[in-house]
Amino acid sequence: MRYKLNIKIFLPILALVIAIIVDKVLPDKIYAYHTTYWIPVILITIGIYLILILVSLKYSLLNSKLKEKGPLFSVGILILVVMELLTAKFSILPLPYFPHPGQVIDVIITDRKMLFLSSVYSIRMLSVGYFLGAVLGLVTGTLIGWSKKFNYWLGPLQKVIGPIPATAWIPIAMTIFPTSFTASIFILTLAVWFPVTVMTSSGIANVKQSYFEVAQTLGAGKSYLIFRVALPAALPNIFVGLFMGLGMSFITLIVAEMLGVKAGLGWYINWAQGWAEYKKVYASLTVMSILFSAIISLLFRIRDRILMWQKGLIKW
Repeated sequence: MRYKLNIKIFLPILALVIAIIVDKVLPDKIYAYHTTYWIPVILITIGIYLILILVSLKYSLLNSKLKEKGPLFSVGILILVVMELLTAKFSILPLPYFPHPGQVIDVIITDRKMLFLSSVYSIRMLSVGYFLGAVLGLVTGTLIGWSKKFNYWLGPLQKVIGPIPATAWIPIAMTIFPTSFTASIFILTLAVWFPVTVMTSSGIANVKQSYFEVAQTLGAGKSYLIFRVALPAALPNIFVGLFMGLGMSFITLIVAEMLGVKAGLGWYINWAQGWAEYKKVYASLTVMSILFSAIISLLFRIRDRILMWQKGLIKW
């Protein structure tokens, strides 16, 4: 089945053509704005997008996605064009603090090995810290939400330690732990632990009593009530805590890498800033935004798969 093309689908092509015209017609203020891969990347993007348009003639889902995202993509491209005008063409935003967008692309391509290695180190640290914080948060939140005894002892600890920003523990962590890596893991774990604990305990404490009564009537024991009734019912709250913890972990990760570790995207930013290589700073920020957006999208997919029964009932 073939689908009609909508004008919205072609808006990104128009924006990319405008980017080429601006780059070629208007001269750069100084040679320092020279780029190598800006125009080739634009041409490759046009080619890929034209292929997607042709494929969308056969597949409805792709066709609707291009129609939906077309205006958004075109605005994003035009923002880059405006940045080029403000930097390379008119020098309203001066070097080295505001590079040509094409220079950022050049750094991503030419310094890809260093950026890839930094991304791997950041993902490793983020994964370990987030996993530990999420597990500890789930355990602590379950104990606080389920048991009054644990709530009596752990509740005050959560209220005293939790509100303190995780980054405030950096001086103490650097003193206690033997390496900067383990200190950073501790800070990340702490940043994730608090929101997951709060939302898990809140979710379990607010489960309807009737759910437990029905399960007990059928002979359910304590472990069944916790793992098969309380935790599944609290999953929406738990995922809110996981999302909050993920956002906190991103912030804490970059701060921790800037201060102590010897690799990672935060370290790369700090190193580039020390040499006034702000185009490398922007390149790292670009990689960071793509990487973190992908991680958030993955967590959304996991949530949608686990909470399929909520589809249409709750909007996120």
